[in-house]
Amino acid sequence: MTGERASVLLVEDDAPLRRSLAQWLQLNDLQVVEVASGREAMRAIEAQDIDVVLSDVRMQGMSGLELLALVGRQRPDLPTILLSGHGDVPMAVAAMQAGAFTFLTKPYVPEQLIGMLRNAIEQSRLRRRLLSLERSQEVRSLLSERLIGTDQATARLRAVLAQLAAYPVDVLIHGETGSGKEVVARLLHDCSTRRNAPYVAINCAAVPLDILESELFGHEAGAFTGAGSTRVGKFEFAQGGTLFLDEVESMPLSAQAKLLRVLQERSVTRLGSNREIAIDIRVVSATKESLAALAARGLFREDLYYRLMAAEIALPPLRERGHDAVLLFEHFMRSMAGRLGREVRPLGVQETHLILSYGWPGNVRQLKLLAERRALGLDWQPDAAAMPAAVAEDASLPERVDRFELSLIEQALKEADGKAGLAAGLLKIPHRTLNEKLKRLGRYRQLPGAG
Repeated sequence: MTGERASVLLVEDDAPLRRSLAQWLQLNDLQVVEVASGREAMRAIEAQDIDVVLSDVRMQGMSGLELLALVGRQRPDLPTILLSGHGDVPMAVAAMQAGAFTFLTKPYVPEQLIGMLRNAIEQSRLRRRLLSLERSQEVRSLLSERLIGTDQATARLRAVLAQLAAYPVDVLIHGETGSGKEVVARLLHDCSTRRNAPYVAINCAAVPLDILESELFGHEAGAFTGAGSTRVGKFEFAQGGTLFLDEVESMPLSAQAKLLRVLQERSVTRLGSNREIAIDIRVVSATKESLAALAARGLFREDLYYRLMAAEIALPPLRERGHDAVLLFEHFMRSMAGRLGREVRPLGVQETHLILSYGWPGNVRQLKLLAERRALGLDWQPDAAAMPAAVAEDASLPERVDRFELSLIEQALKEADGKAGLAAGLLKIPHRTLNEKLKRLGRYRQLPGAG
């Protein structure tokens, strides 16, 4: 075999026999993980990178056949070879029908066992490479379908999501209102290995403070007035999957302390109970505020902030995604028209310019609403007071580009409270360059610092 040493999980409850067989496998350049029971085997499979399982059939507790069935359900890509000193034809047939790679009867020929292991390992690695390739193609397809856009900011976001989805880390999403935080949270779940487990979302700002802890952690019957029965909290309900905490910045400090403990211990205790319940979930949080700034003001626990942001995603606002606004507008417009069986007129030049030059304070959520209004034939244009001066239908390309550039500068100056230096930082250009642009574009509108 080539490459790194293959790993064999050896499951045998006879300690002397297990040690002897492990030494023989190690002499044949195989890495061995030794366990004495089926339960230990499953824990090892979850915690380590295993290429093949080699298990005795008759063991105390979980038998080799029961272990085979469990591995088949949880890790169908992992081959299992069974050994038995009491093997007969019916047992061998049952093992092969249950999905065993092969069944060997003791005493076995050592060289034959090594050959079987090497064959199983090669097939296992090939199968995993194929599954990985199929999965990466599936993820790319899903991201392209549900994260629409061709701008570099959107492409970078897709790349980050494809990478983070594969890692078992909690994620903090930061973005303006309506920028698509829940869409990104759902993609993290659907592109991960947890995709077949529950996805549970809760808006921390929408839940009354007096029942927030009960919603998150659950409660036992009689834990407080009105608690007539046991309730499973969101953490328990999301077991094996993903819990999405939207507007996490609105969570009260008392609940933050309990959330921190849950994230550290990966266990939850229902209100009115002393029993800890182990949980296996991924927590994805979202905020429109700066948690670091809130922590500095004592409004958010700093230790919780660092625990939530094992990985952080900053969503670009729609105004920073170039022509994606037009693509999204057309997508939502056609989607609504298709649902209603209506024909929809293509966007005109003036409409396209309006979409590109508007600042979209409500981001994708606002754009979706207006696109659907246009599909219905209703008035859809945003507040004209928030728009830059209109460009004539016959305006030249340079003039259209200037107008669009002007709208971006105006938006940056607005966010920077008129401070040109700060606006230049937001636009990622030198202060001098911004001043030059302000002077050049001043013919369209009188701006601070324009000519």
